[in-house]
Amino acid sequence: MIGKVYEINDPKNEPVLECVAEEDKKRQKVADDRLISFVERIERLNEEKKGINDDIAAVFAEAKSVGYDVKAIRECIKLRKMNQADRDEQDYIIDTYRLALGI
Repeated sequence: MIGKVYEINDPKNEPVLECVAEEDKKRQKVADDRLISFVERIERLNEEKKGINDDIAAVFAEAKSVGYDVKAIRECIKLRKMNQADRDEQDYIIDTYRLALGI
């Protein structure tokens, strides 16, 4: 097994130790360093994302302060992400539901 110290008997029946624990520790250190690197990168990106989200919220607040409807802006942003066929399908479905509900 890796990470264990094995006992091997030599011809004189004296125990000889074969140690693989050191190599296992080196592998573990590399794995630990890599994991730490991934976690630190993710944490930095989350901080950047938080900053960007704060900036976006500030823009929405500014738009609201001059009289724009933030809910409508969000809907427009969502629609701009969609392709024309998806927008048309969504409009068709909504129109169908409105008709069925009498609104």
